[in-house]
Amino acid sequence: MTDHPRRVTRALLSVSDKSGLIEFARALAGHGVDLVSTGGTAKAIAAAGLKVRDVSELTGFPEMMDGRVKTLHPKVHGGLLAIRDNAEHAQAMKNHDIAPIDLLVVNLYPFEATVDKGADFEECIENIDIGGPAMIRAAAKNHDDVAVVVEAADYQAVLDELAANQGATTLTLRRRLAAKAYARTAAYDAAISNWFANELKTEAPDFRAFGGRLIQALRYGENPHQTAAFYRTPDKRPGVATARQLQGKELSYNNINDTDAAYECLAEFDAARTAACVIVKHANPCGVAEGKDLISAYRKALACDSTSAFGGIVALNQTLDADAARAITEIFTEVIIAPDATEEAIAIVSAKKNLRLLVAGALPDPRAIGLTAKTVAGGLLVQSRDNATVDGMTLKVATKRAPTEAELRDLKFAFRVAKHVKSNTIVYVKDLATVGIGAGQMSRVDSARIAARKAQDAADELKLAAPMTKGSVVASDAFFPFADGLLVAIEAGATAVIQPGGSIRDDEVIKAADDAGIAMVFTGVRHFRH
Repeated sequence: MTDHPRRVTRALLSVSDKSGLIEFARALAGHGVDLVSTGGTAKAIAAAGLKVRDVSELTGFPEMMDGRVKTLHPKVHGGLLAIRDNAEHAQAMKNHDIAPIDLLVVNLYPFEATVDKGADFEECIENIDIGGPAMIRAAAKNHDDVAVVVEAADYQAVLDELAANQGATTLTLRRRLAAKAYARTAAYDAAISNWFANELKTEAPDFRAFGGRLIQALRYGENPHQTAAFYRTPDKRPGVATARQLQGKELSYNNINDTDAAYECLAEFDAARTAACVIVKHANPCGVAEGKDLISAYRKALACDSTSAFGGIVALNQTLDADAARAITEIFTEVIIAPDATEEAIAIVSAKKNLRLLVAGALPDPRAIGLTAKTVAGGLLVQSRDNATVDGMTLKVATKRAPTEAELRDLKFAFRVAKHVKSNTIVYVKDLATVGIGAGQMSRVDSARIAARKAQDAADELKLAAPMTKGSVVASDAFFPFADGLLVAIEAGATAVIQPGGSIRDDEVIKAADDAGIAMVFTGVRHFRH
């Protein structure tokens, strides 16, 4: 690739975000660049005492239709698209008095921010940029001759090149800026198309696109031989993508994935009701509990499976305080995420310099509508988020015995957790704390056995006379296809069961529950999580 420089003699600037604009414009003027601009951008540049031509002077047409038409003109697009070394193009420019535009600086109408603030349909429509994307794409296509800048973060790179190359840009920079420009317009159009689909309640649009802004390039992916990066989407759901990292090492791919799993599970537990803690390892909860305060909730969650908790993620639904911080830092932990943290807690955590501490500002709403996406070979699976919550379900007692008030409280807790454990899922709960979790098994009966085995291991470690599954309740994310899984839970000591129901063998499962004298409720809602 020949890195041929192109001198910048004229720049067109049209930005909605005016951060750094005046400094950049002043520096361009210092290199002898003629400034052309539009509307508010031109006014801002002129107000700073800089010479600037309004684009209407260039085109010979005024802005019209409330500013909808101002740059859609041959004298703008001809100046951007003309190939400088093409004699026919050069003659056309001369014949039609088209001046070259060597630098385009455009950031788009704030459509994403307008949607995010809850604006009505008409206001969102008016914040769809037309001229901006058209100019960006034109300049990016002709990057052999034209540099295009779509965000203020690239102002300095352009100025550095102008200083190093006697007022010219290199092809290397122009290609990098062009690639970024197309990615920006793609993400912008994706946001618009997804907003339209949501507004029109179109569940399966003919075309689906997703776009995001880079948060960080990651050292590697799930494994060291994989590359990875982390992107923020227009969805402002509170969580790891929106959180502030107060301290600790850079988050890894697995850290981010596990932290998201922990915080989404935590969202099921209302912070106004009680303190709650979720501990996650390899995207599965290994301990979840509610308590009178965070330290109590953490201790109960840790007791479920302290072995798996080592090197795990801890999520809290209230402000991290000093007592909880001291307890959490007693063992090796990768990440702590909470809505906020006290200064004392931050100081305590700072003693563990590699421990990442994130504050997310709020909890995500488990009932919120949204989309999730997963790649498959040659395709993309898109679905609505599982926003069903047990508090919104009509529970049907299927057995002769109904659950007690205490059992029902624990059953709802168990089903909240089961929603966030990989299928097939079995979760034992006692006194608002998980006491055994079986995750991701091919057979539901195996999940029941593994969860019971983990409960026995925890009892051995805590020197308990019996595993805490004795007198517990149990949740299954999907129906029991046979009675065998339920029988394992009964043998482990469960006294009540919550499950979706719907198996062709429900009668067999209900009979097994009745024979054992336990209570069972059906939710009618399944929570597969693959």
